[in-house]
Amino acid sequence: MAAHQTPASSRAGPPRRPRVLLAASGSVAAIKFEALCRSVAEWADVHAVATASALHFIDEASFPDGVPLYIDDDEWSRWRQVGDKVLHIELRRWADALVIAPLSANTLAKVAGGLCNILTCVDYNKPVYVAPAMNTFMWDNPFTARHLAVLRDLGMSIVQPVTKRLACGDYGNGAMAEQSEICKTLVLFFDPQHLQH
Repeated sequence: MAAHQTPASSRAGPPRRPRVLLAASGSVAAIKFEALCRSVAEWADVHAVATASALHFIDEASFPDGVPLYIDDDEWSRWRQVGDKVLHIELRRWADALVIAPLSANTLAKVAGGLCNILTCVDYNKPVYVAPAMNTFMWDNPFTARHLAVLRDLGMSIVQPVTKRLACGDYGNGAMAEQSEICKTLVLFFDPQHLQH
């Protein structure tokens, strides 16, 4: 992984909770997004972003209190004139780390190709973690390997998918890593003394 800035939580002054931007793209694994947000919110301040496709799998009514959930429609809803805040820029500035979980094959291709939207306004000086989730045939596609190589070259960390029976009934690799594994990977970046409960 490329060298990253020290999170603001470990700079001079009183420690603050880490700030984590969690993002979900359109994969059936997005049914686990609410639980991931809840787990990370136990030790960090969390803002969440979801694509329209991801919203198909997310129960917004049971989303954790205190975790704002932004969607593409929110992008320009507050902007009226030059000088007003732009959501994806403010989220990039706010976050100490970005986690895209699940990362669908479609969003993987967009990120690898440099396409930027509310999910992918990335600050490469901060840690970025992705947890791919897709059908085994998508995971084994040669383009997926190329796209993952681009993300690695950019310094992103990949939380590897697991092999199991997938939601479609197929058996193979491509299921998103468990939320505990994603959390463990993320916690390793932050200095434990700053993980305020």
